[in-house]
Amino acid sequence: MSLAPAISLLAPELSGTTKLAKVVHLTSVHRAFDVRIFHKECRSLACAGYQVTIVAPNVEDDFAEGVQIRAVPLPKRRVDRMTRTAWQVYRKAVELDADIYHFHDPELISAGLLLRARGKKVIYDVHEDLPKDILSKLYLPLWSRRLFSWGARQVEGATCGRFSALVTVTPSIAERLQKLNNRTVLVRNYPYPEEMGSSELPSWETRGQSIAYVGGINFKRGIIEMVQAMALLPESLSATLELAGNDLSGADLPKGLDLTSEPGWARVRHRGTISRAEVVRLLAGVRAGLVIFHPFPNHTEAMPHKMFEYMAAGIPVIASNFTFWRPIIAETKCGLLVDPKDPKSIAGAIEYLLTHPRETEEMGRRGREAVERSYNWRTQEQELLKLYSSLT
Repeated sequence: MSLAPAISLLAPELSGTTKLAKVVHLTSVHRAFDVRIFHKECRSLACAGYQVTIVAPNVEDDFAEGVQIRAVPLPKRRVDRMTRTAWQVYRKAVELDADIYHFHDPELISAGLLLRARGKKVIYDVHEDLPKDILSKLYLPLWSRRLFSWGARQVEGATCGRFSALVTVTPSIAERLQKLNNRTVLVRNYPYPEEMGSSELPSWETRGQSIAYVGGINFKRGIIEMVQAMALLPESLSATLELAGNDLSGADLPKGLDLTSEPGWARVRHRGTISRAEVVRLLAGVRAGLVIFHPFPNHTEAMPHKMFEYMAAGIPVIASNFTFWRPIIAETKCGLLVDPKDPKSIAGAIEYLLTHPRETEEMGRRGREAVERSYNWRTQEQELLKLYSSLT
């Protein structure tokens, strides 16, 4: 998909033929073709004329849509990722000798500081509210989470002001970090509407009696309740859950839980990790999308990409009844809000949408229109390009 129309009118100089600054995005956590990093930020920067490279765990070096991929070995364990992989990303970053570095993971804060010490401009892209996120980490002993959360807040306080700029994904994170670095910008995780197809959505009659969840599979994002809800649907309703995400072996689940032994698993079709093109095809064939995050501190004010992706695909959203999400879902009338920890509530919403096709289709259309009008990447890339223009 060409991004030529995406070049911001607020920075007309970016549309010239002269190559702009050399930019390197760094991640040790995400894969090279991550939606936010590659498909949004890096593609927009490349289209605007920047020389863009991503350093990330990947099988091999690659080049796609104007973006160079420089691979580091895939880590086998979390501790490897936080140590060896982070060091490999930093060494590769130094070799590339860029004008601007843009890193995406807290474990690369040290690398960012080292690059600043070399006189480089460095942007920290804060995807999560780290102190809040730590409070829900299952791999940390319960007694230690508040201590580590406090430590993360101290690290942010000591380091965020040293970076050239901060990029955040939600208003609450932006407001908090603005106090640490006055060059803090908000770039929300909105989708490209055209990536999900034209405004002429696939016929509702061609869609199966199915709903979808696309994303990370773990207990915090409601996978257990999703599967349990499927078991509560009437036998007369031939409904399936189309599940696209990581292997269950890598899922963050309570110890000893086997999802495949749950009664609802018989209605689940687990597709594993799929490509962006496969995501588009999947969403074109279902009647609703699930985003039922548990009410952890880092979730209640999050703006997950999948919510807006479902809307862009023209399907209703079944979402957690968070106060922050209510204006998006309820006021737009593009889906239903449920108690994310109550399988009966989730099953009721699924059954309603699958048995009321006309109303469901209208919800999907309203969601699509809202994305085309407001919740789209075009509105956000302008903020990213303005920031880069100010740094160069």
